[in-house]
Amino acid sequence: KEAMVDTDIKPKPLQPHWYERYVQPCVAELLGSALFIFVGCLSVVEDAEGTGRLQPALAHGLALGLTIAILGDI
Repeated sequence: KEAMVDTDIKPKPLQPHWYERYVQPCVAELLGSALFIFVGCLSVVEDAEGTGRLQPALAHGLALGLTIAILGDI
C-alpha cells in the first residue's frame, strides 16, 4: 500500500512566553495608569483662567486615548 501521509495532524499552538503572559500586561497597566494620573493631576494644577472643567476633561480624555493607542494591543 501507499505510505500514509499525516495531513490531519495539526501542530500545537505555541504558548506565549511567561513574560508576555504575566509581566508585560502588568507593566502596561502600570505605565498606562501612571500616565493617566500624572497628566490628569498636572492639568488640574495648571488651571488657566476661564477654562473651568474643560481643561481637565480634555487632558484626561487625550491621556486615555494615547494610552489605549500605545498599549492597547498588549
